Amino acid sequence: MRVDGKPYRTIWLNEDGRSVDIIDQTRFPHVFSIITLKTMKSAAVAIRTMQVRGAPLIGATAAYGVALQMAGDDSDAGLRHAYETLMATRPTAVNLRWALDEMHALLSPLPRAERCERAYARAAEICDEDVEICASIGRNGLEIVREIARTKAPGQTVNILTHCNAGWLATVDWGTATAPIYMAHDEGIPVHVWVDETRPRNQGAALTAWELGRHGVPHTVIPDNSGGHLMQHGEVDMVIVGTDRTTASGDVCNKIGTYLKALAAKDNGVPFYVALPSPTIDFTLDDGLRDIPIEQRSGDEVSRMTGMTKDGRVETVAIVAEGSPVANHAFDVTPARLVTGLITERGVVAADKQAIAAMFPERVAEAASQPATATTA
Repeated sequence: MRVDGKPYRTIWLNEDGRSVDIIDQTRFPHVFSIITLKTMKSAAVAIRTMQVRGAPLIGATAAYGVALQMAGDDSDAGLRHAYETLMATRPTAVNLRWALDEMHALLSPLPRAERCERAYARAAEICDEDVEICASIGRNGLEIVREIARTKAPGQTVNILTHCNAGWLATVDWGTATAPIYMAHDEGIPVHVWVDETRPRNQGAALTAWELGRHGVPHTVIPDNSGGHLMQHGEVDMVIVGTDRTTASGDVCNKIGTYLKALAAKDNGVPFYVALPSPTIDFTLDDGLRDIPIEQRSGDEVSRMTGMTKDGRVETVAIVAEGSPVANHAFDVTPARLVTGLITERGVVAADKQAIAAMFPERVAEAASQPATATTA
């Protein structure tokens, strides 16, 4: 995607051929900053502190983190250390485990002399695969937007509500939930996006609105609690969200607040779609409410907020009464019964165990040979 006319991905190999550059997402929307990761530990910090975030991008960064480790220590102990350190950074997004398993399976049988180059090559492949997956998600979701547009008068806007950031900033490029939106906009379909601000961390206001604006997509930032009201008044034609982990039965784990949007959509007859690459489906889990670990993040994300002052300074201020305890559940689980469909790279599939298994039979077979992973991701 483009930033002020220049094409960017969210992660790329530095021109030195070893370091890795990322866009620092903790500084949006006021500062566009690129930082360079030079070690595996810096990659782990980037994931843990959400300089990179979004399940697909977390996986890509972890893959490059392993490559950075191999550039400095390509021993078995070094590989094991990288795997364990990166695995511990975030507990919910399944792409993290998927990417690390991919890298470990590839590298562990190789002689040490081959590990570094193969690690960088596979990390680059994972990034390219993510771009193509997201483009395919976009094409499949575009058909849904087209169908809604056909039901409207010529030139009438398709209003789409999204939650958190499942845009190109959450992936390597295109995004998941936003890919159909970008393609519809580029095709000339009049679309407008209701952007949940998405407390805490404000990923909608800070990230989704920023990237939609840079691409020229009409949008409006709304408080998280406005979505139900808009649906009641017929101002939302469809909801598209992303996911950090979806179970084999179609339960969807995503940014906290997604469940409430799904309930409102169900009550108002608004289709609720989840856009996701297949590596985000955890075929070792069936019951999302029981088995998916919900990350508990720092209370500071709730009690403090960062913004720009009138004189251009970026400041962080307290917004909660001093001494009040704060809980910060980062995700919630939307049961499959509330999901209209899953938009994947292979097509749109019902949030149903048999339908998902039929679309991805090789992943089901692979998961059958693995232990359940309810406590690690």
